[in-house]
Amino acid sequence: MTRIHLPGILAMATIVVASNILVQFLFGQWLTWGAFTYPFAFLVTDVMNRVYGAGPARKVVFAGFIVGVICSLIGTQIMGEFGPLVTLRIAIGSGLAFLTAQMLDVSIFSALRQGAWWRAPLASTLVGSVVDTTIFFSIAFSGALTWIEPGNDVSWAGEMLPLLGTGPVAPLWVSLAVADWMVKLSLALLALVPFRIIVNRLMAGQQSHS
Repeated sequence: MTRIHLPGILAMATIVVASNILVQFLFGQWLTWGAFTYPFAFLVTDVMNRVYGAGPARKVVFAGFIVGVICSLIGTQIMGEFGPLVTLRIAIGSGLAFLTAQMLDVSIFSALRQGAWWRAPLASTLVGSVVDTTIFFSIAFSGALTWIEPGNDVSWAGEMLPLLGTGPVAPLWVSLAVADWMVKLSLALLALVPFRIIVNRLMAGQQSHS
């Protein structure tokens, strides 16, 4: 890891810290403000991968994972209205989802990097987002995984309600997961614009220094 990779590390750390803070604040009925910042972690990973390669991208991901673990440890010590801000299930789900999805993103991006400029970031982010959302919400809130933390009552997340208020009946946490993934999907498409701009500028900077 060299000094030129530091901006990527700082950007990832900022996104992780901001998302851990903003997840405490609701946005509407199904989302938190953190849902709008966290997906940009995929943008940072993809830019690093395109400009510097898979190795540096994985190191930035690992740095983000360490920052996330620290945030979770801090969150477990802060008591909210219903207990610790971060429960064991949320900590495990968050860390495992981030590391798995981001590393998968790097692998998919690398496999598609020779194609059209937009294909690798779009495909890797979409697949990574599905994996991220599935792992986090199932570990954090699924009734089938209560054994992970028996003392943590997440029965509220299992309340059977129409999906997103209008669809078929499903546990509440499924609506939360679908809403979260829809935001990730939208931002994956929008992020193609800054991806293209940032990559072009970094590539131009590298060429001017070579």
